[in-house]
Amino acid sequence: MPHIISRNIYMSKVSFNNKQNLFFKSLKSKVDLYFSDNKIHTSGNRKLYIKSAIQVGTAIGLYVWLVFFTPPVALSIFLCCALGINLGVIGFNVMHEGGHNSFSKHTWLNETSGHFLNILGGNIHFWKIKHNINHHTYTNIEGMDSDIDILPYMRTNEAQPRYWFHRFQHIYWVILYGISYVVWIFMEDFVKYFTGKIGQLKTANTFNFKEHVIFWVTKIMYVVVYIVIPIFMVGLLKAFVGFSIVVFVCGLAISIVFQMAHVVEDTQFPTPDEHSKINQEWALHQVSTTANFATKSSVVSWLLGGLNFQVEHHLFPKISHVHYPQINKMLKETCAQFNVPYIEYPSIVSAFGSHLAHIRRLGRA
Repeated sequence: MPHIISRNIYMSKVSFNNKQNLFFKSLKSKVDLYFSDNKIHTSGNRKLYIKSAIQVGTAIGLYVWLVFFTPPVALSIFLCCALGINLGVIGFNVMHEGGHNSFSKHTWLNETSGHFLNILGGNIHFWKIKHNINHHTYTNIEGMDSDIDILPYMRTNEAQPRYWFHRFQHIYWVILYGISYVVWIFMEDFVKYFTGKIGQLKTANTFNFKEHVIFWVTKIMYVVVYIVIPIFMVGLLKAFVGFSIVVFVCGLAISIVFQMAHVVEDTQFPTPDEHSKINQEWALHQVSTTANFATKSSVVSWLLGGLNFQVEHHLFPKISHVHYPQINKMLKETCAQFNVPYIEYPSIVSAFGSHLAHIRRLGRA
């Protein structure tokens, strides 16, 4: 019963105490000065464009190799895993940046890169509402942030009800995370399309004719490219197994990266008061609900599109990730200045270990 009551409270718009906003003003002034002094744009640069071309080209090469040249079984399995990871990497670097309008200073290029989500089977229109608004504004607030709402299958925070099977969620997460991508493509998007609802808060904006066409054409083309053509070229069984491996591995990659940034031991899950208010400024809320990991690894940053600098991304979502290492220095300095805890895990292993420990505790509580 308390859980139901809390959800009803959250249905009204949550606000933050931004009257003084001292922390963010101080940090933003440093960031603005960095860009103005160095005369650089906040969007992506040539390095981002080159690596995006490499990532997209690699995915095309893997697809062609698998579908049209049919390598031996063992090699095919390896290449399917590589393609699954590669698709996730494109999502992190190309689609995600475009969806936040940070890929380029040119609107058309941001739109193009954002629509890579449609090429990957999703829908950028729905994603912008679910991610840019629900998740980025109300991070880790139960009933508001739909990205932490995996009920009833997973319990991610104390405000959610606990069921008996949650005792094993630190074991069966592999299955849930793995199937999340295919469920997103073939079920969740269609639920949003036909119901007009995204999560518990937001109602999807009415599609215009162009958006309707984009939705159906890209969904059909996804089925043709990833299912129909492979069946025609390699046969039903091989195509089914290959597709299953690709989407499962991609789902794992996407889910794990998100969980390491928000659903770990040290991040908070704040509860609004009876007036639907969080009694701290929005920027401090982002710092307390978000964690960085493996920020010293250039390889991780290259693959994840800077999502290992998740705190910087939440504070400055319209700035490209290529600038996050510099912003990270200013963030640490400002956190020390205002005595604000800064959450960072030294590696992917330690971050994901913390996630597993977190969901294990919640499942047993």
